[in-house]
Amino acid sequence: MAPPLVTAAQTHDTEPMIRFDNVAKRYATGHEGLSGVDLHLEPGEMAFLTGHSGAGKSTLLRLIGLLERATRGQVWVNGRNLNKLKTRDIPYHRREVGMIFQDHRLLHDRTVFDNIALPLVVAGMGHAEINRRVRAALDKVSLLKKEKVYPITLSGGEQQRVGIARALVSKPPVLLADEPTGNLDPELSREIMELFVQFNQVGVTLLIATHDVDLINSFDKRIINLRNGCVAGDSAEAH
Repeated sequence: MAPPLVTAAQTHDTEPMIRFDNVAKRYATGHEGLSGVDLHLEPGEMAFLTGHSGAGKSTLLRLIGLLERATRGQVWVNGRNLNKLKTRDIPYHRREVGMIFQDHRLLHDRTVFDNIALPLVVAGMGHAEINRRVRAALDKVSLLKKEKVYPITLSGGEQQRVGIARALVSKPPVLLADEPTGNLDPELSREIMELFVQFNQVGVTLLIATHDVDLINSFDKRIINLRNGCVAGDSAEAH
């Protein structure tokens, strides 16, 4: 049986959607990806995560998605202590956390529709509901007419939109994006970021790792800067 879910609507105003309390991540090589990170994101907040290559941006996102576990400290997401989550319950957690990657990670032997439907098929959802949700997700990213084509025929920007639709299709309260515009030109990068803003406007909590400082400075959103695995700056503290 799945653990009880706490939706954004049910979460108390004072309960962060994402909370890191003195979190560290040390790898088997001895490298410390994160060290003493304290971080709170409120339900419905949108923030950018910046920092040099190797600063810990991807590590932080992977801990939220439970692709890795913290070595020390506590990570909470949507009212759930990830340190105490049993292995069998990880799939239920991941349905609440949509993840978008720079390299799209699409299956090129499956159509756009099938790529987006995959998380719902794995979850055992019915055929009619899958059809409804996939087409709704495609509509949100303006790719409704591309559902029957294969990803290889799409542009880089379109492939990224497929990746976003796949992350959205489970209707997660949290979306994470790791360098989602890294391979795109400035115009497409802005389009993708504005798409994220639209999702945020309907209550989705977003955390986006990016090195594109010029782009994110043009949005009035919180910016968290990592340096050598530590939080070196947070624009929320300036307000």
